[in-house]
Order: sequence, then C-alpha cells, then structure tokens
Amino acid sequence: LVNMQFLQILSRRVGSLEMLFQIPFCQKQFPYTCLSTSACVYSKKKKGNSYEQVDQEKYKNLVHSVTSYKTSTQTPETILEEDNLLYGPPAKQRPPVKGGTKTPKNWVPLINPSKRILPASSDSNIPMKIGLQRTKMPSVTRILQQTLSPQQVFYLERWKQKMIEELGKEGFEEYTKNLFVQGELFHSALESIFLSEKTAARDHGEGDVVAGYLSSVEHVLEDISEVKALESGVHHETLQYLGLVDCVAKYRGRLCVIDWKTSEKPKPFLQNTYDNPLQVAAYIGAINHDANYDFQVHCGLIVVAYKNGSPAHPHFMDPDLCSQYWNKWLLRLEEYMDKN
Repeated sequence: LVNMQFLQILSRRVGSLEMLFQIPFCQKQFPYTCLSTSACVYSKKKKGNSYEQVDQEKYKNLVHSVTSYKTSTQTPETILEEDNLLYGPPAKQRPPVKGGTKTPKNWVPLINPSKRILPASSDSNIPMKIGLQRTKMPSVTRILQQTLSPQQVFYLERWKQKMIEELGKEGFEEYTKNLFVQGELFHSALESIFLSEKTAARDHGEGDVVAGYLSSVEHVLEDISEVKALESGVHHETLQYLGLVDCVAKYRGRLCVIDWKTSEKPKPFLQNTYDNPLQVAAYIGAINHDANYDFQVHCGLIVVAYKNGSPAHPHFMDPDLCSQYWNKWLLRLEEYMDKN
C-alpha cells in the first residue's frame, strides 16, 4: 500500500501521477500497485485507515511491515517466528512407534540352540506326515484370528458385508465353502505331485477347479526339491501352540517352510499376504522346537496361486525377515495368552 498523504500531494500537481507511473522502471516494479492506488485516489468515498487506531509506538515493527509500500518480505522462517511469538510453539505430536520395535516379554529364539540334528537316514527321501495332536493347545490360525487389529477387523467386516450385498447371505456362505473346497483339492493335488504321482495328479486336475492353480504354480515347482514334510502337524513344546504345515522342502537350495495360498486377486508383494508371514514364522519356530523333526528350518516361502492360471507369486523369506516376523508372532501370541 502507498502512503496516502504522499499520493494526495502528488495529485494536486497536474500530470505528476501520470509522469510517475509512466516511468518504465515503475511499470516493472509496481504493476499491481498502479491499479490499487488509482482506485483509492479517484474513489468518491474516502476510507479511513484502520491502522491509525493502532498504538504505533508499541507495535512499531508490525505496523511498519504492514503499511510498507514494498511487497512482503516474509519467508516461511519469519512466518514461523511470528506465529511462535503470537501463539507460542506448536504442540508437536510424538512420532508413532515403528512396528516391531516392541520386545516380547517371554522371548524364545526362533532357532533352537539345544536341538540335536541327527544324520540323514536312508529313508529320509520319504516326506514326514505327522498327525495333528488334538489337545487344549491353541492353533496358529486361532491365535492370529483372535488377535486381529481393529483396522484388520474393520476391513474384513467391510469386505464380508460387501460380498453379502452382492451374493446374499446364502450365496456368501456357498462362496466361502467353495473357496475352502478348492484349497483342499489344490493341496491334495500338490501332495500327489510331491509323492511322484505327477501324471495322475495333473490328469485329475485338468478338468476340475484346481487345473488353473496347478498351472499357476508350475514354474515354482521346478525350483522345489528334497521335500521333507507334507501336511504335517507341529507343536512348540515351550510356547505351547500347534499347527499344520503345508510343506517343508528346499526352494532353490534353501530349506523352507512353504505355505500354499490361493487367491482371485494378484498379490505381488509380501505385504499383500497380510498375516501369512507370521503364520510361516510360527511354523518355523514350532518345527525347530518339536522333537519329532530332526532338522531345523531358517527360511520361509509363501506361494500365491491363481485360479485363472496366471503365474504364481513366490514370496521368499530369508532368515532376517523370518526373525522379524517371529518377534511379531511372539507379540500376537502374548496378546492371545493375556486375553485367555
């Protein structure tokens, strides 16, 4: 804004204002000032300057910065200083604690340091299949289901309601039942393949719902060798939980707990598999602390197969990643024990 008294004096001299604003320098420096001041000078009604009512001595610097004819020289730094002066420092929110930083109270190592590894026997090429013991110990699946976060529960319930709206209640029940049956048939077909019944399994799968899943995992099966366990029950002797492992075999030369999953939607990243990495870590820990198994596992593999036959996504979990998910699993197990 231009000082009003200065403009009034100039306006009394004919041509003074015209000469002043026709100078090229001024045209470049005050393109918007010309429009605003001309409106003020030739307006019929004179507006009072509200800053005249301000105690200028007390707020000298502030008044000067507001009434200065120059463009604002404020920067983000000066604005922050003024804001701190007027309102005080902002209340800063503490950064959220990163997931996985919490330490379980009852920490047990993923690898069993006291487990004795026996030498390989002559019949070691036959995969183990230990029956699942029906005891009062909770299963890995049950523990994970009962310790879902509020956010997970919200999204799961929203998906369920959406499916019920589309299919109806009976239709949704039929849909989930079919998914379970397809998963069972897919696992049975894989078991037949690993037991060297490849021809029979693939012929059986060509005309039914598992044909697409088998085609999906074909490129993954080429990297799997030395199957040690199939659909075998495991239990953690120290932490007292149990589960049923899909497969223990070597994937590209590294012994893994392998979990086969089916999906209608692509899951190209490990984070898309939700709690599956925790499940795999729980099974690894159980095998390593189960006396029925004369070996230890350090890695995991989650294979997501697709019904339409598109290539499956294998998600490999190295020892470091398994350790991270093992700590998260222990926290979930701890939460379950506290609730029950």
